[in-house]
Amino acid sequence: MKEHNDKSPHILNASSNLLGICFILLTSLKVMKISQTTIIDEITTIAIILFMASCLFSFLSIRGNKSAALEKIADFIFLSGLFLLFITTLFFTFDIIR
Repeated sequence: MKEHNDKSPHILNASSNLLGICFILLTSLKVMKISQTTIIDEITTIAIILFMASCLFSFLSIRGNKSAALEKIADFIFLSGLFLLFITTLFFTFDIIR
């Protein structure tokens, strides 16, 4: 019988790395004192929540007995956070977000 949580370690690794990057981004926005002039910090905060939830669900998938369902949830949340960061990067690159 094939294990259902074969993607969970990869999701946990990638989402925890992106979580750290989001924390660095949020901290740098606060240090540069530009968080009041843009909505990037709010979007980054949402991404932090999504990546933290993805970490949690992927960890529970590795440790728990309902691994297939938890892995699907972790995968969906991870992709949502990744898409949010991608959209933010596009907006920031093309100077749409101020």
